[in-house]
Amino acid sequence: MSRILIISSGSPCRNPRPLKEAEALGRAGHDVTLLTVSESPALDALEQALVAGRPFRHESVGRDPGITTRLCKRVRQRLAVQATIAGFPTLHALGHVGPLRRRALELPADLTIVHNELSFWIGCELLRRGRKVAADFEDWYSEDLRPADRRGRPLAPLRALERQLLLHAAYTTTTSAALSVALAARYGAPPPQVLTNSFPLQPDPRSGPPGTPPAFFWFSQTLGPGRGLEEFCASWILTKQPSRLVLLGNPSPGFAPRLLAALPAAFAARVTLQPLVPPSQLPALIAQHDIGLALEQSAVLNRDLTITNKILQYLNAGLAVVATPTAGQREVLARVPGAGQLIDLDSPAVTAAALDQLIGDRAQLATTQRNARTAAETIYCWERETPRLMAIVTAALARPAS
Repeated sequence: MSRILIISSGSPCRNPRPLKEAEALGRAGHDVTLLTVSESPALDALEQALVAGRPFRHESVGRDPGITTRLCKRVRQRLAVQATIAGFPTLHALGHVGPLRRRALELPADLTIVHNELSFWIGCELLRRGRKVAADFEDWYSEDLRPADRRGRPLAPLRALERQLLLHAAYTTTTSAALSVALAARYGAPPPQVLTNSFPLQPDPRSGPPGTPPAFFWFSQTLGPGRGLEEFCASWILTKQPSRLVLLGNPSPGFAPRLLAALPAAFAARVTLQPLVPPSQLPALIAQHDIGLALEQSAVLNRDLTITNKILQYLNAGLAVVATPTAGQREVLARVPGAGQLIDLDSPAVTAAALDQLIGDRAQLATTQRNARTAAETIYCWERETPRLMAIVTAALARPAS
């Protein structure tokens, strides 16, 4: 079998897509190395537990740097960001690429699969050296983040990386048909093949009727502004049927108090804030709730087009889905319309009425939950995506490097 190198600048604890890919290719008999970057000692410990016993090697570069090294990295990136803001864009503003690049060049591979923007930079260098490279566009990196958050991002060089990979990689993949079409149109490239962000099926989680009162659930790495929570709460406080709201994530400074202060006391008392949990515990935790909130915002092109982990994990856990009408989420619910509903956060009264109807009819809510789980079992699970991944990789390995 072949030597496959998978490169990601994100921790496997926070970026599960490369981990699932490495697991599938390793189980198929390939010699797989997952190469990532150390983010913190706490995440390093979680990573070691997460990858233990899996059918691939995991290497994490940049562990335990000295104080001087850490300081130099921060200074270099800060200077690169300032240069980019001043009109001299540099890819160094994306982060410190050195250790990851050096190790990627050292490791022999018949196929290298790159994830994330720093890895795209390395992938383009490997292409120039005649290596066979594939690229996974889990996100559209040059079209991510709100405009106010893009200062200091080297958008022109990043778009050049995206163009080169879309035109010259052995293959490209992405998360939704909507994102595939948009990438192809922007860069005049073949459309990437679609592999959704679905997960391996967890044991059938629904063991009883909806909770009393039903619980809305939302999660992300960061609990902060620009994620639809303020708009959802503006609708939620107009509902008449009792319900709870559970939010999981690391709060950005001051956000949680501001969010709670904007709620009437009766609603604020029904909000639960939970810290992040290890990835292995997340599916079971999601399944303890009733309705999953997928509140992506269409103002950011990437968030509009992609299908995030969130909505697919809700289906897997058997939660009814309440989603904003982004292109990616419309794509999911068009295939499985009985698994949830779309809401318009710009119309709080209309949204409140839809939420009341969902939580007020327990029999219909239970049916929607069953439909969600069936959608995961029949369409949106990693067991359905793995054969597609195998076929894509097998075809790429059979072709000579360009």
